[in-house]
Amino acid sequence: MTTTIEPDSSVKAVASPAPRRASPPAAPGAAAPGGRRRIIYAFLGVAVLVLLGGGVRAWWFGRSHVRSDNAQVDGHILPILPKVGGFVSAVRVIDNQPVKVGDTLVVLDDRDYVVRLQQADADLAVALANTSSPQRVGQAEALVRQAQANADKAHADLARVTPLAASGIVSKQQQDADVAAAQAADAALAAAQAALLGADARVAASRAARDQAALNLSYTRILAPMTGVVSKKSIELGQLVQPGQPLMAVVPLDSVWITANLKETETQDVTPGDAVDITVDAYPGRHVAGHVESLSPATGARFSLLPPDNATGNFTKVVQRVPVRIRLDKPNDPVHPLRPGMSVVVTITTK
Repeated sequence: MTTTIEPDSSVKAVASPAPRRASPPAAPGAAAPGGRRRIIYAFLGVAVLVLLGGGVRAWWFGRSHVRSDNAQVDGHILPILPKVGGFVSAVRVIDNQPVKVGDTLVVLDDRDYVVRLQQADADLAVALANTSSPQRVGQAEALVRQAQANADKAHADLARVTPLAASGIVSKQQQDADVAAAQAADAALAAAQAALLGADARVAASRAARDQAALNLSYTRILAPMTGVVSKKSIELGQLVQPGQPLMAVVPLDSVWITANLKETETQDVTPGDAVDITVDAYPGRHVAGHVESLSPATGARFSLLPPDNATGNFTKVVQRVPVRIRLDKPNDPVHPLRPGMSVVVTITTK
């Protein structure tokens, strides 16, 4: 007889723990997690040192230097204006053409001015003829001598009558008549002298009119006032121009300077004579040497069309800009010329 033993249901089965999965072997050459952290910390430390060194260098550089990109090239721009009016008979230049001092830029029709000069020459000749005539000169001198004699006689008669009138020997009426006669003689003498001098005055006036006519004729040829480059030409052949009308401009490139608009907080140590290093946006990598020539007596806002008034209404403090004029140490390079209006960056050595 077979005996069957049944398992006790009250006894709970204990599950055996699952076997651990073996970690995959590390790839050859891979850094351990701790080594990776050390590399990252090393890079961060180097970056911090670099930033710290750059900050210290910038701070040290800023103690003795002032740098600004609010700067540009300045120069003279000479407007060409006619002194007389007329029709344009010739235009000798074009835009961007180099010219030298004394070169003819524009020629005006001069026929009217030639005629006026001829008329002035004729008037001067007539005045000289009247003055140089011996008969006219002698007549004027004789009239002066006659008037002088009459005046002397009138004053002598008055001198004799005055004490007699005081004694009652001569009437008051007679004395008044002698006084009037002396005054009339003086007036006649002055008129004669003026007539004699008037001839010379007429000659002088005629000569001045002739010189003015000659000047007006010369003004019909408009010349370059200095060496430079023609720009902004607005004149054409046959155009009627008036005195003072802008025709063109001449820009002398051999006389340029730099204007740097520094913050008012940056001008404390800037003085005339400080060395300046200039870089031009148009010529990367090129440096131009200069020096501080002067500082403006007022901020740029004071010279604006509508200067701000801090005494009105609400006040907002704004750091102002002070224009600083910088002179180049060498003449303008003809290969890489500095033209008015170009943007530059200036670095001023203040100490």
